[in-house]
Amino acid sequence: MDPRFNDIFSRPENSIFRVVFFPDRIYHAEYLNATRSPRYRYNVREVRKKSDITVLKGQVFMDGLPISNFLRLEYRAGRLVEQARERGRFVRGELLAWLRLLPQDAAAAEATVKLHYCRWIDAYQVELWQTLEPPANNHHDFRVLDLMGADKDITHVGPLDPALADIDTLGRLELAFRENDRDLPFGYNINNPAWDNNYTRNHQVPNDSQPNSSANTVLDENYLIDFQRGWYIEADQVEPVRYENAMMDPGNPDIQAGNVIEMRWLLQRELGGDLVFFHEVTIPPGKVEGTHRHIGSEELYYIVEGQGIAYMGVNDDPQLTDLPVVERDIYGLGKRDCREVAVRPGSVIYTKSGGIHGIRNPNDTPLKFVAFLYQGS
Repeated sequence: MDPRFNDIFSRPENSIFRVVFFPDRIYHAEYLNATRSPRYRYNVREVRKKSDITVLKGQVFMDGLPISNFLRLEYRAGRLVEQARERGRFVRGELLAWLRLLPQDAAAAEATVKLHYCRWIDAYQVELWQTLEPPANNHHDFRVLDLMGADKDITHVGPLDPALADIDTLGRLELAFRENDRDLPFGYNINNPAWDNNYTRNHQVPNDSQPNSSANTVLDENYLIDFQRGWYIEADQVEPVRYENAMMDPGNPDIQAGNVIEMRWLLQRELGGDLVFFHEVTIPPGKVEGTHRHIGSEELYYIVEGQGIAYMGVNDDPQLTDLPVVERDIYGLGKRDCREVAVRPGSVIYTKSGGIHGIRNPNDTPLKFVAFLYQGS
């Protein structure tokens, strides 16, 4: 056996990750396709998760020698199940994934691949290998060979080869998922397949300094998996996006010309898990962010500068019984009773799905806070 493989597999950090850190099972050989035969081992270089998606990249070894780079996609299909049910269908044993690979040192590569349901992980999965050819004068194990081929669990897609050539420089990929072309086991064609393309998720960029400019909204319609390991950001070097009368309906008494707040979008698509964004919000003196309700998402405000008045749903935090109750116009919902909460640096407003929050700056200095938003369960 090639000693380079032993060096990789016996590193202390690999032993730790196999036992301790999520996703723990990724580092157990039984859950990767080729390891039904002991001749194959994987060197998993990176794992990233986004919502229902897990992506692994690395190398495959056979008989101790490296034979291929690989990319493994796993998808638990929670959102797609709901989309298919709206069309009166169940999600069956096969799905399709559209992906675009975005390597650092090569051209983008795009393909559609088939995913197969795997009971071992309770998810749909496929492994994309750079090559399915065995080493010269050798052959694949018969226990793995039946998994290999076009549209199989282990597959090779020629247009992706340049992007997989150097697995370390494969920095990002975009993904979207849809129903299979045929309903199995019945076999009829699905002509209007449901998609999970991250719904209408978009990201914000400071293309235009004018408030509420549509040029600042980029529609993505896919998920981004980012293998970058770290970011250093100077928030004050990020140009803000400006919004006038944010989250307010016509007729809201807080609407006024020049009621502009600023948001510096620090991290958006780069985030993993269920996180949607992390941004810094500045509310100038006398300005207001509209009071609004979160459905299906949660958000945390942490005040870092200035003082102001926050609004929370009247029963959202049962400990706030001694605070004033005021009527507020809630974006899209009309009038509701809210608690009025004084905030200052160090104050935290945490709002779960169904909760209400908003914030006002009645003072003569800016009010600044940072906010995390993520998908709720």
